[in-house]
Amino acid sequence: MRALVTNDDGIGSRGLSVLAQVGLDAGYEVLVVAPATEYSGASASLFGATEDGRLATERLAPPHLPDGVESLAVGAAPGLIAFLAAHEAFGPRPDVVLSGVNRGPNTGHAVIHSGTVGAAMSAVTHGIHGMAVSLDASDPRHWDTAGLVAAHGLRWLVTRPAEDGVLNLNVPDLPAAEVRGLRKAPLARFGAVEARVDTLDEPGALQVSYAEIDRSRDAASDAGLLATGWATMSLLRAPCFDPEAELPELDRL
Repeated sequence: MRALVTNDDGIGSRGLSVLAQVGLDAGYEVLVVAPATEYSGASASLFGATEDGRLATERLAPPHLPDGVESLAVGAAPGLIAFLAAHEAFGPRPDVVLSGVNRGPNTGHAVIHSGTVGAAMSAVTHGIHGMAVSLDASDPRHWDTAGLVAAHGLRWLVTRPAEDGVLNLNVPDLPAAEVRGLRKAPLARFGAVEARVDTLDEPGALQVSYAEIDRSRDAASDAGLLATGWATMSLLRAPCFDPEAELPELDRL
């Protein structure tokens, strides 16, 4: 069994090593392939390949990578990395893609923009198990807590068909003993932040700003539970066709 570990924070993030160890402990052969630079907000983008299809790769390793784990930095978005792995670009096709551990939460409907979630979603659309893991801090301290939650999530995930969806985990940046537990959670209305768009005096110019939301407004959501010390788990469905939708068909145009 093979596990591909990737992220959107880039090859220099310790979160890669956390998930590499989770994969090793679960009995997987682990390969780390991560973006050479940060790709936060890249969603499942296939950005990175040049016109002739070439990608720059370099043998680099994240901090604290377990001994014996091969690691590559690639000039590509995490969604493209998962896509390439599905087509055996880095050796045999992986059985699971572990994405993260992200610095900062990936909650709410904003997960559609997340490169961390995007890599796992790209995997699932190719029939590969996908899991995204995030820590609720921009400069996390309790990486081991994320590893414990990820190990629990992985054990559950691989008992189900890969096509069921991405398992999205969010973990408080707390010692494990201080985490209240792990709960299934619906997605918050947006996420950890909200965007505001303003027009400027200059014709055609716009300014986008972001501000943290009051998570208590949606206390039962993934964002709300996370803010009160719970780790959360949400199953995200890959793009799918709805056969029940009544769509306005035409016999001819």
